[in-house]
Amino acid sequence: MNISSINTLGELKKSGYKSKSIKDELRENLITKIMNKESAFKGIHGYENTVIPQLERAILSKHNINLLGLRGQAKTRLARLMLNLLDEYIPVVEGSEINDDPLQPISRFAVEKIKEKGDETPIYWMHRSERFAEKLATPDVTVADIIGDVDPIKAANLKLSYADDRVIHYGMIPRANRCIFVINELPDLQARIQVALFNILQEGDIQIRGFKLRLPLDMQFLFTANPEDYTNRGSIVTPLKDRIGSQILTHYPEDIETAKTITQQEAKLDERQAETIFVPELAKDLLEQIVFEARESEYIDVKSGVSARLSITAFQNLLSTAERRLLISGDEKTTIRLSDFDGIIPAITGKVELVYEGEQEGAASVAQNLIANAIKTLFPIYFPEIKKLEKQTAESPYDDVISWFFNTDSDFEILDDLNEKTYTKLLDNVTPLEKLLEKYQPKLTKQESYFVKEFVLWALVEFKKLSKYRFSEGTQFKDPYGNFMSGL
Repeated sequence: MNISSINTLGELKKSGYKSKSIKDELRENLITKIMNKESAFKGIHGYENTVIPQLERAILSKHNINLLGLRGQAKTRLARLMLNLLDEYIPVVEGSEINDDPLQPISRFAVEKIKEKGDETPIYWMHRSERFAEKLATPDVTVADIIGDVDPIKAANLKLSYADDRVIHYGMIPRANRCIFVINELPDLQARIQVALFNILQEGDIQIRGFKLRLPLDMQFLFTANPEDYTNRGSIVTPLKDRIGSQILTHYPEDIETAKTITQQEAKLDERQAETIFVPELAKDLLEQIVFEARESEYIDVKSGVSARLSITAFQNLLSTAERRLLISGDEKTTIRLSDFDGIIPAITGKVELVYEGEQEGAASVAQNLIANAIKTLFPIYFPEIKKLEKQTAESPYDDVISWFFNTDSDFEILDDLNEKTYTKLLDNVTPLEKLLEKYQPKLTKQESYFVKEFVLWALVEFKKLSKYRFSEGTQFKDPYGNFMSGL
């Protein structure tokens, strides 16, 4: 259908256009996508076998939907992606405040206009991108905001009595007729406002200041809620929950690969950073493991959740730490170093909700603890396990590395702003590290090997085989027993 040639109601009728509800639109377009093996929710990872099938069932059932999950679980993203399931254009009566369908008008304005002009009634075509309305539920939201109120200025200008329904100013919901309407953080909405949604969800009529308008609104409602909110700030009143067709539970990524995919997609790197900074795969894994550790940490409130935004902002901080070093050293290119991970601490401290014990430890200390735990978790995947208790006669793959630190006289310091040449030479001096990598990680590229060498040193610190001291300009590594002996 060539919509550019259809500008009046008469032309629309001749074209054979048939009206359908928004829920039918979503359903029919989803059926087409499923049959064509197309994804309706591109860019959403980790939900392929859990959330998305449930969401598709709810759309096929023509349900209003509640997405229930902790922060940073792509609830709003899912809601916005539903726009892709709408028809590209729909006809609307020109001048209508509530997007009246020319073939099925519901407002007094549209009915009277069609009665007056008949087939000459002008129409315009509304793109699907305009058919999304969103409201963040806050305690100050009123019934007037979302449903409507009497407008005294309109009454005075049009010289109308308050008994005339043309004095009504429509709220957000009637204005979103034939649209997807999202209410974020539903439990934050006061109970009396939630009650005002009952009839809209079930019967489709609205009541404004004594006017009972039979407005059969055509809408797809989506709500988002955090399960913690049920006990923390408010709750969804039971009759409203009863009127929501499907409640779908969201979740965090279940494995590091999925988490990495999400982070790489959402981080939106600066072009200069992408060209000049190399990020080893182990660095990406370590970053995601820190987030996994945070979700299990005794210092962090699990019920509050640890958002996927943590890994995204931490990744951005990690690259900016390396970029700053690049600018200071004057090198053209650099590789992420493990010492750069100190630069992600501000991203961690701002994203986690600490319990009492965490507050006692301090946010920065908890962040360092998460980095340490992530190193300990990933290390056995790449190298033999470091046992806590070993017989003195037992040989360990790390003996040569530890001996190197025991026998060296000078301090081994990795400064934050070292240029590439000095940094690589420093790590190459620890010859047992090279042999360790050749034996257990022979396929590593030269570029990746320096990060892994530093990774070994940090792991030996965490397993108490070496000691590490952080000072303002960098990090110093020593043999712990050598420290003790030199003290004597």
